[in-house]
Amino acid sequence: MGTALIKIKIMPNSPDADLEIIKNQAKKIILEKQGQNPKTETQSIAFGLNAVIITFALDESKSVDEIQNQLKKIENTSSAEVIDFRRAFG
Repeated sequence: MGTALIKIKIMPNSPDADLEIIKNQAKKIILEKQGQNPKTETQSIAFGLNAVIITFALDESKSVDEIQNQLKKIENTSSAEVIDFRRAFG
């Protein structure tokens, strides 16, 4: 099997949510589920609301759904949506 590169957008439930806590918990979940090299960035949405974008590699034989469901359970998170999924080459 190959490796998939996955990008997930995590939306906090308010502009006051601590994005650093969300980023750290998301990285922890991904590493526990055998994801590799998680990288985070912040994306401005509107009216002071920012989303966390997390990008990581995952073996194609593993399920991204399980990771996505765990990310939705992070405190002060309203949603987690896969926004990009592609096969890595090389």
